[in-house]
Amino acid sequence: MRAQFVLSEIGVGLRRNLTMTFAVIVSVALSLALFGGALLMREQVSTMKDYWYDKVNVSIFLCNKNDAATSTKCAKGAVTAQQKDQIEADLKKMDIVETVHHESTDEAYKHYKEQYSDTAIASVITPDQMQESFRVKLDDPEKYKVVATAFAGRDGVESVQDQRGILQNLFDLMNGMNVAALGVMALMLVIALMLIVNTVRVSAFSRRRETGIMRLVGASSFYIQMPFIMEAAFAGLLGGAVACIMLLVGRYFLIDHGIALAEKMQLVNFIGWDAVLSVLPLVLVIGLLMPSLAAFVALRKYLKV
Repeated sequence: MRAQFVLSEIGVGLRRNLTMTFAVIVSVALSLALFGGALLMREQVSTMKDYWYDKVNVSIFLCNKNDAATSTKCAKGAVTAQQKDQIEADLKKMDIVETVHHESTDEAYKHYKEQYSDTAIASVITPDQMQESFRVKLDDPEKYKVVATAFAGRDGVESVQDQRGILQNLFDLMNGMNVAALGVMALMLVIALMLIVNTVRVSAFSRRRETGIMRLVGASSFYIQMPFIMEAAFAGLLGGAVACIMLLVGRYFLIDHGIALAEKMQLVNFIGWDAVLSVLPLVLVIGLLMPSLAAFVALRKYLKV
């Protein structure tokens, strides 16, 4: 009997405040979709870092005859065969070095032509203008400074570059977008909480006579609160479900179909469905608990005898 009464009161409350309940569902859905999207964006950045950092190298560029005239680091002239052998030997002695590959000027020229064949400068570049280099793969890419300290400034070495720096701007941009999404999510969350509180208060005010009678006959505070809390929880759960659908649809159209980023950006290792599915339970739990707690706090003043 009590369960039937609580359920009937929930239905009455939802019908009386249909417009505000709809606004709560929409605001909760948007805020939780942004929250889930921010989590997935962070996971995407982490996945890309793991994927690309495993592939990037430390590049030790050697002096050529052109650098001798333009760079103070190559003032002693182009790198000699003895210097190259010594650099390679010292690299292979380092525990943090996994592999060492020597790229000749011809190989560097070939790679340059493959990457920049459509540019105007590619037609005037010659192999002797390219730099020899050692491509060094480290066991831990974070230990780049060990190599840089050991080889920067050596005779025959023009520069030591960490290829992670090329990717860092992209990761910084994605992290910035993530922070922006979290900021908008926080704003939407505040709006959702305000709507939930106002909805509960309006519902409690419209049923103040019923709650007054329930207090007079000795009903417990929890029993009086339950219909209002469950109304808010139901609206929040619907909002969470809509947010889950938005995340699933967003993953489907952005990566697999529609925009199909997976086809257009094949070098990017995108997050899979397992990452999306792992976020959905958290979104639903927050969608259920957040309105319930907000309703509980909002109702305290209406239950004072």
